[in-house]
Amino acid sequence: MIQSMTGYGKSVAELPDKKINVEIKSLNSKAMDLSTRIAPVYREKEMEIRNELARVLERGKVDFTLWIEKKDSEQSATPINQELVSAYYKRIKEISAVTGIPEPADWFSTLLRLPDVMTKNEMQELDEEEWKVVHAAIGEALAHLVDFRKQEGAALEKKFREKIANIARLLAEVEPYEKERVAKIKDRIVEALEKTISVDYDNNRLEQELIYYIEKLDVNEEKQRLSNHLQYFIATLENGSGQGKKLGFIAQEMGREINTLGSKSNHAEMQRIVVQMKDELEQIKEQVLNVM
Repeated sequence: MIQSMTGYGKSVAELPDKKINVEIKSLNSKAMDLSTRIAPVYREKEMEIRNELARVLERGKVDFTLWIEKKDSEQSATPINQELVSAYYKRIKEISAVTGIPEPADWFSTLLRLPDVMTKNEMQELDEEEWKVVHAAIGEALAHLVDFRKQEGAALEKKFREKIANIARLLAEVEPYEKERVAKIKDRIVEALEKTISVDYDNNRLEQELIYYIEKLDVNEEKQRLSNHLQYFIATLENGSGQGKKLGFIAQEMGREINTLGSKSNHAEMQRIVVQMKDELEQIKEQVLNVM
């Protein structure tokens, strides 16, 4: 089954004093384009996280976010470096006395905005038991995203099969008009000879001219190649994930055959059918960009 590059996964890990939130979003991209936002305490694990994301997701524009929510408790709700606050307070009062600059009207909010006042707890070393919990949460978010990709992939596959079937049906509709073209070409040549040029003509020579035009406008090879490409597209769909680039190449080849078919058609109804095939193919090309 193919997978879409569009996906979303989220998980939450509960610790005694905090909640760890993991969120992963992914969109289509030609290669792996990964950006991460990770809470400071877990930054030492960034390369490990990146390697795991790249291994599982393979391709796509991926945004990974890992952040901490403190729980409401006396222990975790006051991560304030009180010694640093006291030092800042004392220093600001000294500067105010020397320079004459008024002291802050709201001391508390002023002090809390100063560097490192609120980061005391964030600077602690990462505990390995805690990391196991966080790593499991990352794995859960990844699994949710992969499931999302598979669901989107199933929807894409259904659409691709529908569009390929439409092109195959339109291709079959070309055949009756091919036979009409021979009679129309013959009538046009005869009319030109009899009415426009007003000369007698050799039937053998006429047959030779007809054969020339029929060979020039013959589309059997294009039809056969297009039919083969349609079958190959479906076979590739059924060949598992990681087929997005290959499907894109096949769609390009289908476009070449459809274009040649249109240039050789020389028939209004055939050209109408070709336009419909192009419309179906364009929808395939747009959606194939989302396939991993």
